[in-house]
Amino acid sequence: MALRDRLETDIRDAMRSRNQQRLSALRFLKNSLQMAELTQQKALFDKGTLKEGATFQMDDAGFVDVVTKQVKERRESIRMFQQGNRADLVAKESAELAVLEEYLPAQMGQEELRRLVQSVIKEVGATSLREKGKVMGKLMPQVRGKADGSQVNALVEELLGAGA
Repeated sequence: MALRDRLETDIRDAMRSRNQQRLSALRFLKNSLQMAELTQQKALFDKGTLKEGATFQMDDAGFVDVVTKQVKERRESIRMFQQGNRADLVAKESAELAVLEEYLPAQMGQEELRRLVQSVIKEVGATSLREKGKVMGKLMPQVRGKADGSQVNALVEELLGAGA
């Protein structure tokens, strides 16, 4: 089942079960997906690769990118609400984060991520922190949606700083 179809099914199920918190998170995700599709559709139309009247629908990879962005925003909100001692908002954002994480691929474990980073470092021949951009450019498409970018960045800096 495509992720978009799963989202529609989950929205209907949340409506039937009257789970307002889950429904709200799912509707917000659907809205974000539609906004991303409209932006992409406009860009394709402006380039001339999409004919007038045609619509653009995000594939599963694009869907995961939208979810990843939403997850990142929720984590940042949680961090800020914790600093502001707003436990009620932390709980709300945490619940929405849990719903969004259901749509992400299985997350990589720390050891699996470390092995991947080490192999990419060897592959590009990076030896210092100055070559971090090469490593990240090659690495991020492989871990998109499977690992947190800040976690990947910290690991690359650690390994390059230690001389890989």
